[in-house]
Amino acid sequence: MSFSFSLNAKDGAARTGVISTPRGEIRTPAFMPVGTAATVKAMMPESVRQTGADILLGNTYHLMLRPTAERIDRLGGLHRFMNWERPILTDSGGFQVMSLASLRKLTEKGVTFKSHIDGSKHEITPERSMEIQKLLGSDIVMAFDECPALPADRERIAESMRLSMRWAQRSRDAFGDRPGHALFGIQQGGLERDLRKESAEKLREIGFEGYAVGGLAVGEGQEAMFGCLDYAPAQLPEDKPRYLMGVGKPDDIVGAVKRGIDMMDCVLPSRSGRTGQAWTRRGQVNLRNARHADDPRPLDEACSCPACANYSRAYLHHVVRSQEMIAGMLLTWHNLHYYQELMGEMRAAIADQDFAGFEARFHAARAEGDIERL
Repeated sequence: MSFSFSLNAKDGAARTGVISTPRGEIRTPAFMPVGTAATVKAMMPESVRQTGADILLGNTYHLMLRPTAERIDRLGGLHRFMNWERPILTDSGGFQVMSLASLRKLTEKGVTFKSHIDGSKHEITPERSMEIQKLLGSDIVMAFDECPALPADRERIAESMRLSMRWAQRSRDAFGDRPGHALFGIQQGGLERDLRKESAEKLREIGFEGYAVGGLAVGEGQEAMFGCLDYAPAQLPEDKPRYLMGVGKPDDIVGAVKRGIDMMDCVLPSRSGRTGQAWTRRGQVNLRNARHADDPRPLDEACSCPACANYSRAYLHHVVRSQEMIAGMLLTWHNLHYYQELMGEMRAAIADQDFAGFEARFHAARAEGDIERL
């Protein structure tokens, strides 16, 4: 079976469809939980699946350092290694290389850097990134790119984008012929419309199975990000999946889908869960707050996740304040469940030609804020 993408419905720029892979279908718009080091923190793989996730994201940079891609390959590949038999997307390592700017050296060939774990020296080139992701066995592979943090001057953004496009061609060449696997190119260009257009044209010329909008959610703010998404997705092929990398908060996700994005990922739901933060249809709830200490009500009475179905706010407050491991487990499950329910609601709204109605209801519920304290 080959990799393919079919659009089922559109409502304005918002789209819903299905990505088909040999390991299963991915319903779009899709949110991908992040399994950085071959695990979604505080979750069992089967629990992640129960939240409604069709695909996970793995991290090339972290896995190449520990336990190494070669070891994972010897042990049967990433799917078997982490007990997740559905699709996996691996990022290329480019974002981590950006975040390690003080530890790296950037050249035309690639990037040399020191490990944040033990200081050992490593090199990632487009060819090495493709090799690592092949050893991992991921279903969707990302081209290796360089992503400047924003704000940055136009000259720096243009130089970075053109380097990334040369690396995109090298990634395509090194990826080779891998039936059933897909390579996604990454559009760059910061907040410069003409540079985004130049990048998109080059990626189209090379040809990919999917396309990512990269270089956003790196410090520019929501208004600037949405301004870019008002045009950037439409610069990419309509018949291929469009992936917005590293986004984000629920209102970021709704705004991105409204503007034509099909796939997203973010560490936020799992990271928030480990710090006592819950995302609900009425906004964010901090379970550390004393107002929850005597509250017998569920976190969200309309939610069917284990945290809401079986435990009170008082209990969640207690285990968060006591730093019990179950706190991160329950709140991560809840957050991922909420994110997947949000994606399902958007898919249904697009199919029903009611995305504007959904968006109005979404923002109205968040404007109400959390339930009144007892």
